[in-house]
Amino acid sequence: MIKMILSVVAFAVGGGIFFLYTQPRFDSIRATASEVGQYDEALEKAAELQALKQSLLSRYNAFNPADVERLQKLLPDHVDNVRLVLDLDSLAARHGLALQNVVISDSAGGKENTGAVAAVGESLQKYDSLTLKFATQGTYPNFKAFLEDIETSLRVVDLVELKLVRESSQTELLYRYDITIKTYWLK
Repeated sequence: MIKMILSVVAFAVGGGIFFLYTQPRFDSIRATASEVGQYDEALEKAAELQALKQSLLSRYNAFNPADVERLQKLLPDHVDNVRLVLDLDSLAARHGLALQNVVISDSAGGKENTGAVAAVGESLQKYDSLTLKFATQGTYPNFKAFLEDIETSLRVVDLVELKLVRESSQTELLYRYDITIKTYWLK
């Protein structure tokens, strides 16, 4: 009888240990194993993304840097007012012209800024534009060559407004040109 009581007590103690200690630990280990599986999947996906990144980076590096620069000039991903004004000024200088009275305004608020930096507003479009007004003075053939250079440059520029005013000069026929152009960039 004592054996039976001891057996029942041992069975009860064993069941208690199982249900109170072993089962919760086993469930905890099972949950941890599940988390480890999820982390392993995340690591595999991260490794796949890293391999894809390396593949795309090697393809990008295979492009000719001059072509990438030309593409950035054609479709810039930011507005660089200073670079735009300097580029236009260097084009004008090639033809004996100089930019004067530069005024930059953004398309979002129509704000004007007489400096080289304009505030860029937020909108839902994938692109934005910038309007640039300036004046220059010179002969008509020089101005025509300047406009042709702007036309053939990689930067997307629309001529919005052009005003001509004849100015007197003793040696040659000079004109004052008031120009408004619009340029675009990707957001």
